[in-house]
Amino acid sequence: MGYLKFDKTLLINLEESLQREMLRTNRGGAYHSGTIVDCNTRKYHGLLVIPVPSLDEDNHVILSSLDVTVIQHGAEFNLGLHQYDNNQFNPNGHKYVREYDVDRNARTIYRVGGVILAKEKLFSTFENRILIKYTLLDAHSPTTLRFRPFMAFRNVNDLTAENGQVNKNYTEIENGIKTCMYDGYPDLYMQFGKSPAFVFQPVWNKNIEYSKEMERGYPYREDLYVPGYFELDIEKGESIYFSGGDTFINTSVLEQKFKEEQEGRTPRNSFYNCLKNAAQQFYHRPNENDAYLIAGFPWFKVRARDLFIALPGCTLSINDPVRFEKIARTAIPALCNFMKDGSTDSVITDIDLPDVLLWATWAIQQYAKSEGLEKGNALYGELIQDIIDYIKENKHPNLLLEENGLLYSDGKEKAITWMNSTIEGKPIVPRSGYIVEFNSLWYNLLKFGSELAKQSENIERVESLEKMASLTGRSFVETFVNGCDYLFDYIDGSYVNWSVRPNMLFAISLDYSPLDRQQKRAVLNIVTKELLTPKGIRSLSPKSEGYRPYYVGSQKERDLAYHQGTAWPWLLGTYLEAYLRLYQMSGISFVERMLIGLEDEMGRHCIGTLSELFDGNPPFQSRGAISFAMNVAAILRVLKLLENYN
Repeated sequence: MGYLKFDKTLLINLEESLQREMLRTNRGGAYHSGTIVDCNTRKYHGLLVIPVPSLDEDNHVILSSLDVTVIQHGAEFNLGLHQYDNNQFNPNGHKYVREYDVDRNARTIYRVGGVILAKEKLFSTFENRILIKYTLLDAHSPTTLRFRPFMAFRNVNDLTAENGQVNKNYTEIENGIKTCMYDGYPDLYMQFGKSPAFVFQPVWNKNIEYSKEMERGYPYREDLYVPGYFELDIEKGESIYFSGGDTFINTSVLEQKFKEEQEGRTPRNSFYNCLKNAAQQFYHRPNENDAYLIAGFPWFKVRARDLFIALPGCTLSINDPVRFEKIARTAIPALCNFMKDGSTDSVITDIDLPDVLLWATWAIQQYAKSEGLEKGNALYGELIQDIIDYIKENKHPNLLLEENGLLYSDGKEKAITWMNSTIEGKPIVPRSGYIVEFNSLWYNLLKFGSELAKQSENIERVESLEKMASLTGRSFVETFVNGCDYLFDYIDGSYVNWSVRPNMLFAISLDYSPLDRQQKRAVLNIVTKELLTPKGIRSLSPKSEGYRPYYVGSQKERDLAYHQGTAWPWLLGTYLEAYLRLYQMSGISFVERMLIGLEDEMGRHCIGTLSELFDGNPPFQSRGAISFAMNVAAILRVLKLLENYN
């Protein structure tokens, strides 16, 4: 059996198969997503989900699904699957599925009597286009395929209902039709590799339900418009290609285009290759000049902190420094503009948050370690020194360097750290004052800046930065190290937060730490005892007040649990990096064992990638966004570290 292959037993069990989702994206922010049995369980699912900049900044579900019916001797066998009221499923096409596997592309095998049909799907890398290949592997009688497109033309955050505003007109084009349900939307081009018969038979398919939205406490029922159906005869051994996109395509090139897209993919035949593919799906190039990383799918956009934390893992760890440089060439001007006049960026959100500059310098540090200090200094050395001076001179509106060498930030009224959940705009975890990871990153930055200055032979700068780092290091130890062998999470004036949280890990995982070896081991030990799970590091210890390990319920209930005990894989990456720093070669076997739990996730939730977070208690169910850049990047960095050790 292949690395990502599912058999009939699992596929026909909807309790199992509907929990397994898939995702394919392009560089423009569009995607195709659904379950492995092609039953949409989220309002975000769809065959063709694309941005429509003329309407808003969100994605829009254009083509929700494409039901295929096999016809022989007048008998019809519909391979589609939709959920309706009272947990009813129709037309139960999953009962014909024999296997589903993912290598270079997703492939489903159906068996209907003597008919064996293969369906393979690809999402175009640079176009808003879903490509599907249907191959009749076996048949003993003349066979016809009927295709019914279920269309939505709506924002991913909304649901649609039968209405009289739909434009039912369509235009026949080469081997298909184009149509558009509402003004302001692009046309949907549905074309085949050979000429189909199209029968105009408009109907609303009503009351389709999305179980994941029901679980999340959102509206979950909608009506989808079906304009009619296409029919094509197919012979044994023949392949028929379908294209659904927002632009016309010459159908004579569909077969070649499918092959080119397929050959350009890395086979998903290992843990590393799955994560490599997942990392590349976050690449975002809305135009030829700019490059970004999307924070996650299906609902996240480009967020500054996520971009810089994920950048090294999503590029350097898969041996793609050129991609790092391209994304940096887009992100760095945005940083510089913010430092210059406080201006924010139209694409990269939250660039004004106080730790963004610190994470940006950490990302550059990883580049310098990967590609050489000299090259890193040549490309980014001036920026590093500018950021240090910007912080030293207290130019950031919410990052105050105090006389003791520590950074102070006000987070009482606005969430300013990665623990950013809010209720009515107020942070649930109001981390404020001296924040442990901010000051860990600051100490690391001062030492890294000194390292770059030394490479540039700027001795005066080296002495200045080392003096400042020494002050910061002493104050860090005096402020954060407590008598319980772990670090305070944050301290604001006379208030000291005693919660055991994972943010202290950065004090022992970064290249430079103000802690001695004994202090580092104490931090690692308490994280191991109270925060470590097979899927990630808990955001709060079960022994701390307010522990909520299950990310379930209404939006408010989920917000309250978001950083109060849920487990995060990106923090596990930080933990394992710290473990290797402390134990070196003797820690390799432990690190490899800890990765088993995450490798198991390749065949669960969203196959081939890592979801946003997990429950903090058994069975550690995956939750949140189905694919999350920081998680994928962190585990890729661990795999790269293991490769370097080995």
